[in-house]
Amino acid sequence: MSIRATLERLNIDPYLLAIVAMVALASVLPARGAAAVGFGHATTIAIGLLFFLYGARLSREAVVQGLSNWRLHATILLSSFVLFPLLGIGFRVLSPELLSPQLYYGLLLLCTLPSTVQSSIAFTSIAGGNVPAAVCAASASSLLGIVVTPLLVGLLMHAHGGVSLDAGEAIVLQLLVPFVAGQIARRWIGAFLLRHKALTALVDRGSILLIVYAAFSEGVVNGIWHQLDLRSLALLVLADAALLALVLAITTFGSRWLGFSREDEIAIVFCGSKKSLAAGIPMVNVLFPAHAVGLIVLPLMLFHQIQLMVCATLARRYAAGLPRRTDTTPMLAPTTPRLPMSA
Repeated sequence: MSIRATLERLNIDPYLLAIVAMVALASVLPARGAAAVGFGHATTIAIGLLFFLYGARLSREAVVQGLSNWRLHATILLSSFVLFPLLGIGFRVLSPELLSPQLYYGLLLLCTLPSTVQSSIAFTSIAGGNVPAAVCAASASSLLGIVVTPLLVGLLMHAHGGVSLDAGEAIVLQLLVPFVAGQIARRWIGAFLLRHKALTALVDRGSILLIVYAAFSEGVVNGIWHQLDLRSLALLVLADAALLALVLAITTFGSRWLGFSREDEIAIVFCGSKKSLAAGIPMVNVLFPAHAVGLIVLPLMLFHQIQLMVCATLARRYAAGLPRRTDTTPMLAPTTPRLPMSA
């Protein structure tokens, strides 16, 4: 059995392993001095390129067409940008006794991020849900996240005594301007990007690996691993798992209470419970000081893998056509579908 097949069978994202490898490399050989300055400039360029590509690939038509099913999309957006942040505020009880302030800020940052696109759509499809609605909702979430996430982060951090964010200029120059430029350029390069998805995926993932290496290099130089022990890491995993479980339960029972069909329920559950690693890592680099980035992205990295594993199991349960139960505990199935290896 190949390594890739083994990872898929275990529901482990190979891309997340590559990110972990960058963390390990930065821990052993961190960039210092002139190299660190060079990586800093490269990171700035990479973030701009990422959001340019997001803008060039995001179909405005898909978002516009989805507005007709406004109840479903409103429910998903409320889950991403209202329910998650409210739960994040509730998790404040864990800091500083159980989670360090930086880990809690990372958890709070995670709660403000938009939904994923690829994995939300893929899991909705596997489960037999409303795929067109998932496409529209995930696209709308990504689009709104460019503006909403920085606003939420600034509001929540200020309200809970977090770091002071003064990143307005950086947000405009590194996120909004490239994104708008990509939307404008879509008419000329959109078809090319669709024909060369492997190339754009390489740029996407390579850029994020670069950003992770630069961020953790800065963290290692500033003593990141002296601030984290196994107990804190275990508590963080439990906090991420509890956060996902709460959102899955609320979106499942909430969609039934609101009278949505089974297909719409599936779209709400999978789109409303996801958080984007691809959007989150660049945003962390823009919004937070470099020395704090390493610890702040850890909750997101762990949540990414947990959401893939749990939602893969949940998608199989939906696909099997099992009768609805009174709880949302995932049921294991004998086989594992090919998972979306997305960030």
